Amino acid sequence: MATLGIEEEYLLLDPSTGLPVHKAAEVEAFLHRSPRITEGEIQRELLSCQLETATPVSATLTEAEEYLLNFRTQLEAGARKAGVIAAGTASAPRIEEHYPELTDKDRYRDLQASAPGIVGDQFVNGLHVHVSVPDRETGVQALNRIREWLPAIIALSTNSPFWLDRDSGFGSWRVVHYRRWPVQGCAPVFRDAADYERRIQRLVDSGAIIDRGVLTWMARLSDSYPTLEVRAGDAQLQARDSVLLGGIIRGLVSTAVAEARAGVPYSTPDDELLDAAMWQAARDGLTGDLVDPLSARLVPARERVQALMAFIAGALEQEGDTQWVQAGLAGLWEKGTGAQRQRRAMQEGGMPGLLELYSSTLTGEL
Repeated sequence: MATLGIEEEYLLLDPSTGLPVHKAAEVEAFLHRSPRITEGEIQRELLSCQLETATPVSATLTEAEEYLLNFRTQLEAGARKAGVIAAGTASAPRIEEHYPELTDKDRYRDLQASAPGIVGDQFVNGLHVHVSVPDRETGVQALNRIREWLPAIIALSTNSPFWLDRDSGFGSWRVVHYRRWPVQGCAPVFRDAADYERRIQRLVDSGAIIDRGVLTWMARLSDSYPTLEVRAGDAQLQARDSVLLGGIIRGLVSTAVAEARAGVPYSTPDDELLDAAMWQAARDGLTGDLVDPLSARLVPARERVQALMAFIAGALEQEGDTQWVQAGLAGLWEKGTGAQRQRRAMQEGGMPGLLELYSSTLTGEL
């Protein structure tokens, strides 16, 4: 059985205006006082209006969900004491014109110096799912095999439609934002683990990126854990949606690992077609068509998701995740992605309605 870990990022917003509020240190202090939170569970992000957590290594989806629900409950209480809203959205619906306040770390200052205009707009949050792999060689071969399915993961996770006080026209503005970093999109195909390391080191040596952490590929091998890390997803409104994506991604990686071990040949979509497929998925989410990167044709989003489910069906069954994922997907088709729900909230209640959605879904089931 492959284990998984889920990293969630959250934005702190003003409950009246919806603007980001740089109170991460204050909220973190409240969290440290909670007997239900340990110091290692709270992580700071690039901007001081962001916080992050990561589940422990989890064997089941239920374990991951219980952890995230507990953390979100404590986060909501700490945010309320600080007079802010903690939101599981992947973009801030509005921002101020001046440069944001950074978390006090040398690396973040180096990032700002290297790309001030990008860092100044980095009010975006992702969902990172780590799935255990036997070794880096197998991890690289699995990485090669999941590429064609990453647009479908993007479509399922879209939760960042608003930017600069307007609808961006994209379900995931976060994905579009990340296209501005120097190493982005889908990782290329690698011959083996040695090729993976060689090419990353050449990027670092070039000076175009400050370190390996700026590899903003949609999926990569972790440098800290024996995992393949899929970074394609937006941060989610609800813990259950995060865990649904975690289950699907675990099934995808486990399937890829099994095929790599068995020597099953894999397809390599044209790089430009795969890039276009990710852009299309970020724009339309589940509301329209998705590009099939192999056939080079548009197919209904539901058809593409069904193909993904068929591909990973064996792994889901082996992990005991089939019913969990099927129920989660049924709920997603019924209520819509986070982007669809955010748009409904804005249409029905304006900014107050959107902020109420953020507040009510952090720990609840609205």
